[in-house]
Amino acid sequence: MPTVPEIYQWLEEVKDPEIPVLSLVDLGVITSVAIHDGKVQIEMTPTFVGCPALDLMQQEITEALARHNVQNVHIVIQYHAPWSSDRITEKGRRALQEFGLAPPVPGLVTDLDILEKATCPRCQGSNTELRNLFGATRCRSIHYCYDCREAFEQFKTL
Repeated sequence: MPTVPEIYQWLEEVKDPEIPVLSLVDLGVITSVAIHDGKVQIEMTPTFVGCPALDLMQQEITEALARHNVQNVHIVIQYHAPWSSDRITEKGRRALQEFGLAPPVPGLVTDLDILEKATCPRCQGSNTELRNLFGATRCRSIHYCYDCREAFEQFKTL
């Protein structure tokens, strides 16, 4: 039987369907892994209720573990502790930036100006403005950088 750290390592292979450079582990969607009586139990918290990629993520988790000869997998979707952008790991934040998405502001946001300004992931400029609170998905907003004159998306702080 594999160990919990091995399971986490193998789950790094499972990427977010919308941001394929980011694993579900680094996104913070995988909230726990446990092994009981020869069964691997994985707990997930989707980024939002009604996530259309939930079935695909579960399938890819099962397939990734099967590639490592883990067949007895039980995936639990939980909502009692909602997902938050603070669950994104530092590795995940770097991956978002390298992908061209500004990472979310860490911690509790108490100043709305923080949400309006974002560091440009292309040029690292701070002369930016929020153009649209809603990007391609619920968890992203659209910003414009006056330094490099490029639009970019920011992963919202949730």
